[in-house]
Amino acid sequence: MIYDAAIIGAGHNGLVCAAYLAKAGLKVLVLERRAEIGGAVCTRGDLIPGYKIDVGSSVHIMVHLTPILEELELCSRFGLEYIEMDPWAYYPVLGTDRGIAFHRDVEKTCASIAAFSPKDAETYRRFVAHWGELNEGVFETFLQAPTPGRIFWTMLKRNLTQGKSRKLWSSLDTVRQLMAPYGQVVEETFENEHVKTALLWLSAQSGPGPQEVAAGDMLGWNAMIHRSGAKRARGGSGELSVALGRCLEAYGAEIRTEAEVAWLKQGAGGWEIQAGEERFQARKVVAACHVQTLFGKLLQGGPEELKKRVSKLRVGNGFGMIVRHAVEDLPIYTSEESSKEQAPAVRDYHSSMQLLCPSEAYLNSSHRDFSAGLPPREPSVVAMTFSALDPSLAPEGKHTLFTWGQYHPYELSNGESWDAIREREADKLYDLVCRYAPNMRGKMLDRYIQTPLDIERMHGLLRANVMHLEMSIDQMFFSDPCRSWRLIKRR
Repeated sequence: MIYDAAIIGAGHNGLVCAAYLAKAGLKVLVLERRAEIGGAVCTRGDLIPGYKIDVGSSVHIMVHLTPILEELELCSRFGLEYIEMDPWAYYPVLGTDRGIAFHRDVEKTCASIAAFSPKDAETYRRFVAHWGELNEGVFETFLQAPTPGRIFWTMLKRNLTQGKSRKLWSSLDTVRQLMAPYGQVVEETFENEHVKTALLWLSAQSGPGPQEVAAGDMLGWNAMIHRSGAKRARGGSGELSVALGRCLEAYGAEIRTEAEVAWLKQGAGGWEIQAGEERFQARKVVAACHVQTLFGKLLQGGPEELKKRVSKLRVGNGFGMIVRHAVEDLPIYTSEESSKEQAPAVRDYHSSMQLLCPSEAYLNSSHRDFSAGLPPREPSVVAMTFSALDPSLAPEGKHTLFTWGQYHPYELSNGESWDAIREREADKLYDLVCRYAPNMRGKMLDRYIQTPLDIERMHGLLRANVMHLEMSIDQMFFSDPCRSWRLIKRR
């Protein structure tokens, strides 16, 4: 059989592509090396007995800005259900009962900020309006082929035809902030230490450090979450992939798991693909795997110049580690003394990404260690307690606690190995939770650790960069290597 299209990799991006092709009537084959589909959008029930554990992403944001859910009928037909996270982020102030809550509603967020700085609350209101408008245009380009002309025209068209801020793109200050590090934009825009630290740690979740040039929109993008919301798939993050699998089945696509691709090569009639013990033929191939895996390992033949360019792309030195805990209680963010008086119960902030980072200096310390190739002495953490939203994730009366520590380098400069230090570094993440929530001491029942090395092994994400490549401006949009190579060849 000759397939119209073969998709290498059953991560969520590959599954979305395959679903659209199958819906259009093409004969589609999906090849996946693991035993389950979903890639880094996958939830498993065998890692900690009785608990549903995400093994990759947990919060879904950008998919809700696209037409994917509606066009593929993932919610209306294939069983996917989303739960709103509101607030979607929460910054507790260490040692107090106070914090900053980021709600879907901008005014509720501003009211939370005003408790720390009325001036910053008003600034944040303007920030969301300004950067939200800007990023509506940016996201529109995400849904199109990212040519320079199309990006410019999309922005200009939105600016002139939709009656919005006509001075937006004429503002040299906006352009300057886009080209600036987001740490600089935070510093010059806001004044309260807690507000600044919360926004810095939020912005860091896309990858670049606070001093990365041309990363200003890593801060500005947070304005879009007020429009799209942040959500959890009921039953676990992987339910998105499960729904996509049902969609593919309904449209007649074929999915082969435990079918690791060994090589592919182009012939006169299309492509030959060796996967496991079988060989397949397809007219077209879509590689939903790491670009360096495709060109450096799988592709036989092909343009040597492009292979060389791809091999030199910056993958970086990792992008954190995560520990999935089974726990007896939910964290209560309060002072040591107050924690003795407060019984654990579901709070509003348990729906959110909980931003555990005491100060800007603390965050910078985490990043300095990462830059030096060292495990952070003081890791910054995002804690997530989704069993508070979705009790199906844990046995009755128990909970899940996921802790994401971003600045953990894949390659260590001190001679240590991740397999040797995994327990020690996992302890640091839980210890920070206990500093913020003293009630969590002694409440861990079990845990599943994913070091940077584990992330690479499981997901094929080279050097544990969950964004595949460094999120720098010279590797994004029309600067991607394949598009740049095609432009060079046309000259």
